[in-house]
Amino acid sequence: MSSRRGEIATFILAALAAAPFVLGGCDPVVNIAGANFPAWLLCAIVGGILTAVIRPLLIVAGIEPHMGPRPLVYTCLAIMLGCSVWLVFFNRI
Repeated sequence: MSSRRGEIATFILAALAAAPFVLGGCDPVVNIAGANFPAWLLCAIVGGILTAVIRPLLIVAGIEPHMGPRPLVYTCLAIMLGCSVWLVFFNRI
């Protein structure tokens, strides 16, 4: 009975490992000047740019000295903004 559970666990792990590669082609593609880019790449770039725009606002507001580890905070902010751009422009619901 335990070998059957091991087989099922192995199958689930293999399916989870293969999912990003198999489903990677399902993302929307954005055409910019004749070149096709995956939408997630555009969202990551926009998230980084928005983070760079927000940073001076945090400095002027006096919030930045009170934040935790800045690399972690700005990375999380860029990810959050990138995911927000994805939800606003590429959500199919």
